[in-house]
Amino acid sequence: MRISTKGRYALMVLLDLAEQASDKPVSLRSVAERQGISEKYLEGIVARLSTAKLVDSIRGKYGGYKLSKAPKEYTVMEVLLATEESMAIIATLDEGVSTDTVISEKTVGFWAGLQNYIHDYLEGVTLQDIIDGTYAKLDSKYDNWDGSI
Repeated sequence: MRISTKGRYALMVLLDLAEQASDKPVSLRSVAERQGISEKYLEGIVARLSTAKLVDSIRGKYGGYKLSKAPKEYTVMEVLLATEESMAIIATLDEGVSTDTVISEKTVGFWAGLQNYIHDYLEGVTLQDIIDGTYAKLDSKYDNWDGSI
């Protein structure tokens, strides 16, 4: 699985909107300026977020976007599902792949297990966890994590 810029930027947009923490809508231009991302590119991403009901769009002179729910109610997984074409780590696990192909591949169980582990992690991390910096502490293995890979 490879997370595209759409997924990464969608998360950045939602974090930006959460950090503004205002009842007033936030313009896409201001988000683009703060994040150093093209406003035109963000338009497509925010359209996907709006379709998925992750942001509310307010039209008009003082319009913009705001979160449709509290940051603790967003999981990273739902953000990525709204923006990514697939969250499968191998094509065999993608929806619509023939079961004959899956059955004949001996390693599919391994890949499915890894995919489930990744998906569970992404389901367990919220926007609020990222804001608070507590996302890595969801598993005690990461208690002394310094951010390096």
